[in-house]
Amino acid sequence: MVRILALGGPGAMGAVAVRVAAGLPNVTEIVIADKRLEAAQGLVHRLAGAGGAPMRALQVDVTDDTALRTALTDTDVVLNTVGPYYRFGLTVLRAAITTGTHYLDICGDWAPTLKMLDLDEEARAAGVCAVVGMGASPGVSNLLAVRAVQHLDHVQGLYTAWPVDVSGTDGQDDEQILGLDGQPSAAAMHWMEQISGRVAVVSNGQLVHRRPLLPVTLTSSSQHSGTAYTVGHPEPVTLHRSYRPTGEAANLMVITPGTLAYLDVLRRDIDSGKLTNETAATDLAKPAVSRVLRATTSAISLKGPRTLPPCFATATGDGSPVTVLARLAETSGMSALINDMAEATGIPLALGLAQLLDGTSRRPGVHPPETVIEPERFFLDLARHVPHLSNNHASHDSVITDITGTGGSRDRAARTRAGCW
Repeated sequence: MVRILALGGPGAMGAVAVRVAAGLPNVTEIVIADKRLEAAQGLVHRLAGAGGAPMRALQVDVTDDTALRTALTDTDVVLNTVGPYYRFGLTVLRAAITTGTHYLDICGDWAPTLKMLDLDEEARAAGVCAVVGMGASPGVSNLLAVRAVQHLDHVQGLYTAWPVDVSGTDGQDDEQILGLDGQPSAAAMHWMEQISGRVAVVSNGQLVHRRPLLPVTLTSSSQHSGTAYTVGHPEPVTLHRSYRPTGEAANLMVITPGTLAYLDVLRRDIDSGKLTNETAATDLAKPAVSRVLRATTSAISLKGPRTLPPCFATATGDGSPVTVLARLAETSGMSALINDMAEATGIPLALGLAQLLDGTSRRPGVHPPETVIEPERFFLDLARHVPHLSNNHASHDSVITDITGTGGSRDRAARTRAGCW
């Protein structure tokens, strides 16, 4: 019997994770915790009568160490969706290790990810299993990378990518950028953090720090090629540890030139001190005319994504050039999912929890998704939760893997029969 603490549960992504987690076997209670008690109570009320595990609300401010540890005591697993993680991630994980509470989050910041991975020995000693970055990207992206890498004996290059505003996606809307109170969301501040300063990428097999929003042109298969742009994220940090690519590795945004140009204007103004992450996020929701004009001028010279798929991982290696592209199948179910950031992030978090609860992925230590989550099981479970987003059940192809040898002579596709993805 399992008691779950959902920190930040009333948030958009946390609420989805709670909804799915309530239906998992052996979950006896979900405590929805937030610094705003009325928000936690509101989610309990909205999910009442939906079936599954009983819920109750609890007021917890994660900056109050005593209150945080009290909430974690006698809790089996904590789902941490309190962001931004560069402020709060390490705090919550340390408290969970101290109280012996298993831990999952959706951390998308590379710097705190490194610090959390450094707590591996402490977690092992405490018997705590912690999975860091179990959302869409990171999360699904890491498991796509597993699918790509498993076809290679030697990994040279490794990229993961997620969509911003390309065809088939709705992009970032104001509700994702600003909260109901008009203040920037944690997700928006995270984004501004990851498009500014220096971010972690892999170059010549070494982890280095470069400015973000640099172009990467890929020909991932005979049908998929174009240019995407670097952004700070945990994937290159964790995949570098897991697979040791000898060439280049980065996380990319599949994004149109116009949006990329505006982000680059924000990047320059953040780096020069004209904007903070908070004010830049506000400007993203309500663009300043002067910045729009600056972006319009530079957008003309930027390359676009062309035929790159929205969500993918691509790996190269094996001496004679071989490229493996693992991508989500282009179905209406997949499109519906990636159009909804809350669903695309919250569902994978809950499915990672399912593997921890049944022992599939419950190993002490601090883990990125690719080293502890079983990908085939994950994609099969995910497929069961996609149909409510789409009425099209015609396709049952989950992940498509294109393998291209030199000159395209080995082009083929291997499909996983696992539902709408």
